[in-house]
Amino acid sequence: MPGYYKAKLSGERLRRCYEIASPRVKQYLEAEIQFVLRHLRRNDVVLELGCGYGRVAFRLADVARYVIGIDTAKESLMVARQISNNGAQCEFVEMDALSLAFNRSSFDKVVCIQNGICVFGVDRKRLLSEALWVTRPGGAVLFSTYSELFWDDRLQWFEAQAAAGLVGPIDYTQTRNGEIVCTDGFRAGAVTAEVFRSLGTELGVDPVITEVDQSSLFCRITVPEIA
Repeated sequence: MPGYYKAKLSGERLRRCYEIASPRVKQYLEAEIQFVLRHLRRNDVVLELGCGYGRVAFRLADVARYVIGIDTAKESLMVARQISNNGAQCEFVEMDALSLAFNRSSFDKVVCIQNGICVFGVDRKRLLSEALWVTRPGGAVLFSTYSELFWDDRLQWFEAQAAAGLVGPIDYTQTRNGEIVCTDGFRAGAVTAEVFRSLGTELGVDPVITEVDQSSLFCRITVPEIA
């Protein structure tokens, strides 16, 4: 599903998805942000992968020294830049998360939440590898996916998006086992703790897996200090 958000669900359409979220989904969204904020320090420089219109980046900038958000959707970045006129310490750049144009060890934290590891539709090992490459020793990478316990609320949220014409109708013949499929090409599953640990093993790192709010599964990887 690479390019779906760029082509079909960006800018104001993407923002509308969050506006129509149920109270339980909004609780999940806030819980993810709060989890990341607890791992930030005041002097951190943070990279957010798949920043959209800046929904998360602006919140991270309340704590971090500076936040760079990248996305491939021009419309979403345009909205983010318009909002950032309020002086937030954020920069928004068009960039592919699989080809990060930053030097090694450029960031204290790299963040990719709300299931970006699945939604991007790219090679997960390469995505994590790129994130680790640009993270400083002692810094951390934080990725999230959906908890299995959140399935009913997650499905209802996408049903609301489909009813609003933001995504295609749900294909109930294929929507199962943690994966939501729409008739217009949208498809996104979820990653298990075992998959996160397997990716960590392949990359030679030790992920810490945490379930948050019975809605998210977070994978936090601390980059080893140089001996």
